[in-house]
Amino acid sequence: MIAHIVAAAIALGAPAATPGVTSTTITIGGTIPISGPAAAYGSVGRGADAYFKYVNSQGGVFGRKIVYEYLDDEFDVAKTITLTRQLVEQDQVLAIFNSVGTEHALAVRSYLNDRKVPQLFIGSGVSKLATEHAKYPWSMGYLPSFAGEGAIYGRYIASHQPKARIAVLYENSDFGKDMLTGLRHGLAGKAKIVGTQAYEIADSDVSSQMARLKSTGADTLMLFATPQFAIFGYVGAFRLGWHPHVYVTSVSISPDIMKIARVASSRKQVEGSLSIAFVKDPTSKLWAKDKTVRLYQSILQRFLPSAKSADVFNYYGMAVAYTMVDTLRKAGRNPTRAGVLKAATHLDETNPFLLPGLRIKTSPTDYYPIEQVKLARYRGDHWQFFGKLVNARD
Repeated sequence: MIAHIVAAAIALGAPAATPGVTSTTITIGGTIPISGPAAAYGSVGRGADAYFKYVNSQGGVFGRKIVYEYLDDEFDVAKTITLTRQLVEQDQVLAIFNSVGTEHALAVRSYLNDRKVPQLFIGSGVSKLATEHAKYPWSMGYLPSFAGEGAIYGRYIASHQPKARIAVLYENSDFGKDMLTGLRHGLAGKAKIVGTQAYEIADSDVSSQMARLKSTGADTLMLFATPQFAIFGYVGAFRLGWHPHVYVTSVSISPDIMKIARVASSRKQVEGSLSIAFVKDPTSKLWAKDKTVRLYQSILQRFLPSAKSADVFNYYGMAVAYTMVDTLRKAGRNPTRAGVLKAATHLDETNPFLLPGLRIKTSPTDYYPIEQVKLARYRGDHWQFFGKLVNARD
């Protein structure tokens, strides 16, 4: 009897176990659209998982193996909410990591912050994730600012095409609206936006929007769209016999996505498209001998043999996973949720998956991990970088 009382007293006095952490594992989770209108992003989860398996094969993080549970939310916000609750309340993950989608991340942000669960390196560059960090300190994006990206295009057009007549196809969401706001800011009145058309994720095509945009007489087209709708934009313009200068958001420029757009429309339609990038292109000869690109290829062959190396969303998944591993290591040998957040807000790393010269830098008042990018032009079947690194914050 006395032994039971002593054991109970010791148990009551012991600190509560950290969710997601055992003596041998660290479990993190997130939602990924493996199916649905944004299924192209499924590779973001698969690539990250493959990288974690590689890290585990090297001993893990202080001897613990990383378990990554990524669940298919079909890019449906309601399912994102349900599955995120499942990951936190049932699966007891240490942190939510790498979830894809702007509206999806915002929909669970309050829930995760109320429970002090890190929501890290979200697949979004929406301004709210950075500018509202004081209210939601447990949530951090990973992508460069969407508003900053739009501003880069605006500044480039103002400098190189000051008489451009611009048409914009954009997603009717914080993502699309941020891009459009940034574009207007970057243009600073030096070129004219002659038409804007929004689409909804549930739309089956954008034919009517593209017809309206063409009717404006625009010679420049902005595709502020996720992969499926970026392809719709290229194909829609092609079918109308419209061949504007195209700027396409960086979330839709994986070489395999561009190949689909090229085959479904024409080489002429996609040739010369402009975008921005912050990771190396593992499909380009430029990086053929790069150590990190070779590592990427070897990880795919070993842990994800069915994947296509041309699907650069796999590569992006590994890039963001690299940052997560670095964060877990900085959190120490006995990670807690608070310790992981502290590590995530004190990063200063050279991530080898990124372009040379870029660093991942954060602070408790700076929630933009990636602040510089390069412009890129699509030539043949690859993106070619040009110019110097440019500021990606609007």
